Amino acid sequence: MRRVVEVALGARSYPITIAAGLLDDADAIRACVGGRHVLVVSNEVVAPLLLDKLRAALADRAVTCVVLPDGEVQKSLAGADRLFAALARAGASRDATVIALGGGVVGDLAGFAAALWMRGVPFVQIPTSLLAMVDSSVGGKTAVNLSQGKNLVGAFHQPRAVLIDPLVLATLPKRELRAGLAEVVKYGAIGDAAFFSWLEHHAEALLTLRPDSTAEAIERSVRHKAGVVARDEREDGERALLNFGHTFGHAIEALGAYRGLNHGEAVAVGMTLAAELSARIGMATSAEHDRLNDLLARLELPTRVPHGYAATQLLDAMRLDKKALSGELRLILWRGIGQAEVVGGLADARILETLRAGGAA
Repeated sequence: MRRVVEVALGARSYPITIAAGLLDDADAIRACVGGRHVLVVSNEVVAPLLLDKLRAALADRAVTCVVLPDGEVQKSLAGADRLFAALARAGASRDATVIALGGGVVGDLAGFAAALWMRGVPFVQIPTSLLAMVDSSVGGKTAVNLSQGKNLVGAFHQPRAVLIDPLVLATLPKRELRAGLAEVVKYGAIGDAAFFSWLEHHAEALLTLRPDSTAEAIERSVRHKAGVVARDEREDGERALLNFGHTFGHAIEALGAYRGLNHGEAVAVGMTLAAELSARIGMATSAEHDRLNDLLARLELPTRVPHGYAATQLLDAMRLDKKALSGELRLILWRGIGQAEVVGGLADARILETLRAGGAA
């Protein structure tokens, strides 16, 4: 069964196609590539599994491949420079296409390079992790990290298409699968209480990659995000809600130098902290926090700050969040499942006590 979700952005609209075996469909892949030059960006984990299949589909194009080491540390200005150098050596012009074959790091970095090369060339997202399928591949947010924080240098640059083949998830390490499920939970938490309930009833099926449940979770997640992106492409309002748990989570990632908790794990902890803070200031009940905590635990995700992380250092890292305005930290909190909102003006003491209650020193 082929599922198609449209990201409605006028002339820049594009399809998200979800289908088992999609990476075996050479015609579908070639249809996304306009010009002669193609830069495929992947990493050392994904490339041995899927790169040959993609190269065969593009045998009639001039294909250059850059295979990066695995890990968040590759999403840097140095990593982008490596892609620019490859494009330059290939003589890639304005009709070149950049293809991201990998998870969120590969997608963000490849999209960032595509946004800047020749002031913008087309790119295609072929996400291979669940996290990338349901989140980072959709919406055109591209970026690299600095030592001071995550995604501080970036651009909005929408892909030409997103091709999602759920079969590739069978090759995913269990830890990475669970990380993607954190982002799936987020969609229910911020705006779809019925989906949250569905996840509670299908948690075990998702952990074991049951095909019908997996495809349903992916489609419902990307349909939610596609709608938000269409209404608020550049995160001026509603789209900020997609960062539920992320301000806390990004700070945890940064303090771990992107070598501790991975993104999904950090977001899982961040969501529990956001729910805890919401309860502490009277926006929501502790019962709602417990329900979120229980679902994340059933999905084998962490719900507490790692040992040794100082609350004051986490708060300092949070201040670099892109949602801050005029130096004021703004957080995505909730009034219960399915009811997220942006909240500013919170006292540092409240945030610090929440971080400490969640395990920070």
